[in-house]
Amino acid sequence: MLQQSVLVLNQNYEPLSICSAQKAVVLLYLDKARIVERYETEIHSARQAMPYPSVIRLNRYIRKPYQAVSLNRKNIVKRDRNRCQYCGKNHQPMTIDHIVPKAMGGKDTWENLVCACARCNHKKGNRTPEQAGMVLLRKPSRPTHLFYLQYLANGHPHPTWQDYLFLD
Repeated sequence: MLQQSVLVLNQNYEPLSICSAQKAVVLLYLDKARIVERYETEIHSARQAMPYPSVIRLNRYIRKPYQAVSLNRKNIVKRDRNRCQYCGKNHQPMTIDHIVPKAMGGKDTWENLVCACARCNHKKGNRTPEQAGMVLLRKPSRPTHLFYLQYLANGHPHPTWQDYLFLD
């Protein structure tokens, strides 16, 4: 029954991680955390029942070092939600496109790489979007550590998590 994921917040309500409901119940039982949001159901033991946690907050602040998101093909496709940033389609295999081509001095950075379908990437060719008469659907940017939390939740976080993950 403890299959649901639970969002773990630091003492200051900053998202820290996602854990299993079983681990969350242990943290609650040991009085290391408090329930902030709950699912509709309850968890029953032989002697008591408790709300099924959806979001918990730790009682003590945990220092966590800054975690940068690695710049790689998989993370670019995830950031762009597996959608071509020129036409918006997502039904075909995606490629990675340099907005400013390498031949024109474009770098391998979060702000210069986007997910593109093979058709749009070929149409754009070795030109900038302006030169090719194409428009980006959204400006690319470096994702934060919250990016990982969204995908740990399989890209579909529970609605009770929205206020804490600051996702669009």
